[in-house]
Amino acid sequence: MVMDNGNRCNGIDLFQYDNQWETEFLSLKRVLYKSLEEVILDIEHVGSTSVQGLGAKPILDIDIVIESESTLPDVINRLARLGYHHQEKWSYKGREAFGRKDHSVPWDRNRSRWMEHHVYVCHKGSEELAKHIAFRDYLRNHPQAVIEYEKLKTELALKAKDREEYTRGKTKFVHKILRLCGKYDC
Repeated sequence: MVMDNGNRCNGIDLFQYDNQWETEFLSLKRVLYKSLEEVILDIEHVGSTSVQGLGAKPILDIDIVIESESTLPDVINRLARLGYHHQEKWSYKGREAFGRKDHSVPWDRNRSRWMEHHVYVCHKGSEELAKHIAFRDYLRNHPQAVIEYEKLKTELALKAKDREEYTRGKTKFVHKILRLCGKYDC
């Protein structure tokens, strides 16, 4: 069971859903959008923290949507001015990963200390973006799937040796949901 104050198992912290996750995302979105609005299409909250009622690691996943790969250099430069750095080794086709220099990134006038988050830049036709949105939306509309997924995540947190094994253990469930969406043959 996911705990109010979190379960720490093999370095994996799982917490009950917290409404603050959405509030924090919206605050981050405002700061990011202010610096990127001319070169992006949208900013999406994806991953487990974007699904009300789903316990999760308290780390936001954020997809910044761009029109095409041609705008990526400008987006990289603008994100760098906010304190993000491009993590090419964690990137792959259609999804570029970005890390933060410290907890005050994105830098703003208030010197805010932000919740842990991952930022990805995806072009609008990216398969990764489509999968993130389809998975999120399926869970948002199917409460039984949320219960099943949280149970799986809790079991994996208890038995996985490390974060990589935890992530691999979720793959079969994620692929099942994507197949149910009728869009992906995983």
